[in-house]
Amino acid sequence: MEYHIKDLSLAQEGRDRIEWAERDMPVLRIIREEFAKERPLKNVRISACLHITTETANLAITLKEGGAEVYLTASNPLSTQDDVAAALVKYYQIPVFAIKGEDTQTYYQHLHEVIRKEPNIVIDDGADLISTLHKDYKELSKKVMGGMEETTTGVIRLKAMAKQGILNFPIIAVNDAYTKHMFDNRYGTGQSTIDAIMRATNRLIAGSNFVVAGYGWCGKGVAQRARGMGATVIITEVDPIKALEARMDGFLVMPMIEAAKIGDFFVTVTGNTSVIREEHMKVMKDGAIISNAGHFNVEIDVQALESMSVSKREIRKFVEEYKLADGRRIYLIAQGRLVNLASAEGHPASVMDMSFANQALSAKYILEHHQELKRDVYRVPEEIDRRIAQLKLESMGVKIDTLTLEQVKYLSSWELGT
Repeated sequence: MEYHIKDLSLAQEGRDRIEWAERDMPVLRIIREEFAKERPLKNVRISACLHITTETANLAITLKEGGAEVYLTASNPLSTQDDVAAALVKYYQIPVFAIKGEDTQTYYQHLHEVIRKEPNIVIDDGADLISTLHKDYKELSKKVMGGMEETTTGVIRLKAMAKQGILNFPIIAVNDAYTKHMFDNRYGTGQSTIDAIMRATNRLIAGSNFVVAGYGWCGKGVAQRARGMGATVIITEVDPIKALEARMDGFLVMPMIEAAKIGDFFVTVTGNTSVIREEHMKVMKDGAIISNAGHFNVEIDVQALESMSVSKREIRKFVEEYKLADGRRIYLIAQGRLVNLASAEGHPASVMDMSFANQALSAKYILEHHQELKRDVYRVPEEIDRRIAQLKLESMGVKIDTLTLEQVKYLSSWELGT
């Protein structure tokens, strides 16, 4: 079996952590049991570009139980958990091409490795796999049945491809499922981002000015958790509706140039480029800590920070100190890459349970419906979304009401009024 990982001897620790995560993924466990009986993905090749974490491992195992040949590579050079990669190779015979800290060249070599397996279905997190497939393997891309995309950033890229008419197969935007973005993005990103900042810095968040750039679902989650830790939270936005919502939710709202002057912690979570720029870093306080929770490492202009600095050193693991000419110091976490996976472990398993249940069921859906789907980006079918929500409620011991026949009739009529 071909693979490229850091160290196979880490496998036992990885297997233990995969099993620990699996205990908190009851929805995916139910789907895995169904897949093992029905084998809906028999002889289907799936290439996936995802964060190689314990939760991703459980998705890969589920897909394999369903009959698929699964090939994994990392969707971020710093997000791989090397022990998990080793366990997948040694104990589950799933080929993995990922090493934490790999350089850009190796990252793309690994993408090419899983593409050359000629997948029938692709799973992506950020759209690097799909875009590389279209740019470098155009004819092969035309043979792909379909794919799934996990992130807001990736969905934006793929919708642009569809709009330009260059997308060669249908995409299910798993990110847009309610059971994904309302929970994974808000509760998962919120908790794991704060966790990552605390692990990296060991600084007290209570009493600080905590700046969150972007008030989408991820931004909302980070802002809520920072406020829960006792911070004064400041939101920066370009969308007037989201900015208004942030203000009505009780947060301070101001332009980044103003927030930069008073912020202690900064987190970018917009999916856009150059959100924190030279003009902002010029006015930051001595000791400002900046990080990124967006998928790509473009939200902080690290190149500008480099050019402004007279010296640079790693003062803690995953924390680089940049000293400016006037003596101020700015601290960058995880090189400006996805902080919650670079300096922590990513989202809790109970949240990823729903996200990866969507991935597994969407893979089955694509296999069954790809011939009738156009080369476009689709939401997860509502019946899949609702089933996952219902299974999650049942796993939590929560029961809900059902409509009576009278209520069903009322909702479907127009004659009844006051």
